[in-house]
Amino acid sequence: MHPTDFTLRGALDALGEGIVSSEELTKAHLDAIRALNPRLNAYVTVTEEAALAAARASDDRRRNGVAGPLEGIPLAIKDLFCTAGTRTTAGSKILDSFVPPYESTVTANLLRDGAVFLGKVNLDEFAMGSSNTTSAYGPVENPWSRANDPDARLVPGGSSGGSAAAVAARLALGATATDTGGSIRQPAAFCGIAGIKPTYGRCSRFGIVAFASSLDQAGPVARTVEDCAILLQSMSGYDPKDSTSAEVPVPDFQAACARGVKGLRIGVPKEYRLDGMAPEIEALWQQGLQWLREAGAETVEITLPHTKYALPTYYIVAPAEASSNLARYDGVRFGLRVAEKDSDLRDLYERTRAAGFGAEVRRRIMIGTYVLSAGYYDAYYLKAQKVRALIRRDFEEAWAKVDAIVTPATPSAAFGMDEKQDDPVTMYLNDVFTVTANLAGLPGLAVPAGLDGQGLPLGLQVIGRAFDEETVFAVGNVLEDSAGFTALPRVRAGA
Repeated sequence: MHPTDFTLRGALDALGEGIVSSEELTKAHLDAIRALNPRLNAYVTVTEEAALAAARASDDRRRNGVAGPLEGIPLAIKDLFCTAGTRTTAGSKILDSFVPPYESTVTANLLRDGAVFLGKVNLDEFAMGSSNTTSAYGPVENPWSRANDPDARLVPGGSSGGSAAAVAARLALGATATDTGGSIRQPAAFCGIAGIKPTYGRCSRFGIVAFASSLDQAGPVARTVEDCAILLQSMSGYDPKDSTSAEVPVPDFQAACARGVKGLRIGVPKEYRLDGMAPEIEALWQQGLQWLREAGAETVEITLPHTKYALPTYYIVAPAEASSNLARYDGVRFGLRVAEKDSDLRDLYERTRAAGFGAEVRRRIMIGTYVLSAGYYDAYYLKAQKVRALIRRDFEEAWAKVDAIVTPATPSAAFGMDEKQDDPVTMYLNDVFTVTANLAGLPGLAVPAGLDGQGLPLGLQVIGRAFDEETVFAVGNVLEDSAGFTALPRVRAGA
């Protein structure tokens, strides 16, 4: 077996049995990055020397009988997580030279448990996008391709497209990601891997570059549901440095994967049957529900009546919070500074922000500033918050009837880089199945479950109660086992 072919769980077993060393695993992934990253553009920064040094130190710890839960596992880190001494760009020119002096809580937790960081992976600028084409460092290419048009360059989804592409192409055993409106689940589905957005507050947001503070949540992407459970175990936990961090116990997510679904009630929301939805998406959804029934679950039709308002609500709340969060990038304290010799402070701000922010970020800042402005706050932002409360209430009423909800993960398979780019509204529709979980603060898991007619992966989504990731993992694991998804992308290490 090629070292990059291990699952994360398989690599941990192999490391424990002495079949492979962390240094061998890390070298194999670094070789794969050198070979494939020029095409895929998944990594922005590769920390080769630091990774090899960390792998050797990990091997020493294991030889000395001191092995953490992730000892020796090479991971990719989304370039939105601050990493002490390593450049963190958020995919933006305005942070091109920013080197944090501190570590995000999530990455610190992973390092504590023995993980090895291969480098920082690409993303839509400030996590704003559904295609990973808005990065200042160029678009990321999906390692999958269409059967009838293998040369077409496809998007990996966004904003965590670099994370998903790196894992799918075997350039890392797992990766950190963030999800504001679907940015873990959509790229995971597009790239044929698993990814979970945990409950809001499950993972600390300290040290993660903010987009929309009431929506952002860190989570993992990996090759399997169980791999995601292992990573989330390390990433989670209460953090007093984050006022939104929840002081709740972290259960054994890996053990929950084996629970099964016998006796569970699975909700099927009628509002997710969209006009014009591809027949193969509907067929996969029905197949997934049948797999769960065969495993002992009951399916129950439910209604989430305010779902139709989720996208417009999200695209008011998220830009409003983004316009506030991104006000700190002013050319004064850190990051890019663009100023003429005799320019005043206002001119410094204007020149720096115009040069540092890309088109999508500028668009969202302008929308957000507008909806927060005097005369429009009540009409837009306040009303959106009221609708958000109604969306949350829909789910609360549903939990009286069901234990989890299963839906499609995306309305289509991965699309081409030259498709949908000219129409922001069409692009935003990619989040139609995912944004409700963010607005309600609920956990959502994407599971690869089938292929479309062009051989591209399609995913199913499991949504659960707040802080009940255990049930989400149990349902997701049954879907994964039933689907038996073994298809691989054309571009990958070891191919």
